[in-house]
Amino acid sequence: MNSQQNQYRALVEAFLPKDLFQYFEITGVKITEKKIQVDLDELNNPPASHKNIKLISKGFHAPVIIQDFPIRERAVFLHVRKRKWKEERTGKIIGNNWETVAKGTRFTKGFASFLKEVLGQLPA
Repeated sequence: MNSQQNQYRALVEAFLPKDLFQYFEITGVKITEKKIQVDLDELNNPPASHKNIKLISKGFHAPVIIQDFPIRERAVFLHVRKRKWKEERTGKIIGNNWETVAKGTRFTKGFASFLKEVLGQLPA
């Protein structure tokens, strides 16, 4: 990654929830007049609970779209792809369970908390 790319990555990371970068990497950013889309792929770190089990990488689940705080009057959407693995012995598909989304929503925890405080409830 060149110096300019590192600077852009640092800027994007400054606007997004810090805990995302423990588990995900930025694979793309698309900016339009009304929206910012950040594509994130889960790092290749199988679940710790399956440390001693032979796992086969099976790629990614379909992306989940999560809304975060707007930036400069642009809606921000995180397109998150979680990895999946197959247990070699049982054939069971497994993945990590990250707590990055507010329960029952498609908002980041911080954005959901902010909306609830300002509006008194989450939008439907």
